[in-house]
Amino acid sequence: MAASPEAPFIFICGADDFLVGRLGRARYDELAAEITDEFSRETIAGFANNVDEVETAIARFRDAVQTVSMFGGRRLVWFKDVSFLSDSRTGNTESTKTAVEHLQTILEGVNPADVAILITAAPIDRRKSFFKWCEKTADYTFVGAANAEDAAEALAVTALAEAKALGVTLERDALSLLLARSGANTRFLVSEVNKLAAHADSGKTITEADVEELTPNLAEGDFFEATERFFRGDLRGTLAAFDRHFFAGESARPLLASMQNRNRLLIQLRALAPQGGRAPDKFAIERAATAYGKHFVGAGEKNAANLFSQNAWYVGKLAAGAKAWPLKHHVDMQLALAEAFEAILARPKEEAAVMRELAVKCLS
Repeated sequence: MAASPEAPFIFICGADDFLVGRLGRARYDELAAEITDEFSRETIAGFANNVDEVETAIARFRDAVQTVSMFGGRRLVWFKDVSFLSDSRTGNTESTKTAVEHLQTILEGVNPADVAILITAAPIDRRKSFFKWCEKTADYTFVGAANAEDAAEALAVTALAEAKALGVTLERDALSLLLARSGANTRFLVSEVNKLAAHADSGKTITEADVEELTPNLAEGDFFEATERFFRGDLRGTLAAFDRHFFAGESARPLLASMQNRNRLLIQLRALAPQGGRAPDKFAIERAATAYGKHFVGAGEKNAANLFSQNAWYVGKLAAGAKAWPLKHHVDMQLALAEAFEAILARPKEEAAVMRELAVKCLS
């Protein structure tokens, strides 16, 4: 569907580049069916690693938009895989902000009767003024989950929708196992649904046994959900995440390592923020690194023992989203995590029970 006069261009964005790109391709094909002259269609790569590449990509987009069709008629320009609208080092520089302002000026001068414009961008920083302008101005679509808390549900919705489109259904247990094995990899998830659908044939049901037999465990080592729920203080959600983890046949040891690494960071964050005080944000972390970074000599590489080796934005987000437990509680939790590790050595066949005991002890 082409953009209307009220929406001079199409803007599709989200956190997942695969989902954004797939919807972008579908919209492009719709527009290409109307603009059949292949010489009137152009795709500009928007991925940029630095400011120079940002400026080059926008310059190419400008030239494509301003080019007149060789045989007359409407043109189609797809600004594809735009990466510089994210919360990143490149995206946050003043030079990139100036370049994006220039991009907005170009879009403001577009006549949709002359050129159809499609922009796909992932990931996206929804706080940026350009995003807010696009949301109000463009034929706008946000794809996938808006935040990490909704990511698991969004993946489930994607899998079910893909199965429905292929004419098959997913059993509840099959969906749970498929999500556990796919982790947060949407591309892999969709690919596996297609493979399972081909195996099941149209009109059939994909069973847990199908997933067990045909889907490899790509999520090994990815324990985001359980760790995230544990440190939000969500006992019920943590126990459910543990159940899914062990249901997929995983070990407790890497899960414990993930939780210990997160808790080490939170201990350092709590030490920087007195109980009841404001959690440190991105900029406070950067200032603290200047003052205290010298105490981490020899630990310059990224590791959980050095708070300041982490991405400052990630640490700021972690501090803002974490439950404000006192420092002592985090220290006690670290001891409990170590005790749990000793327990699984003593009770190797009861790993799931040990982890449930840990959750109840720390969160109840």
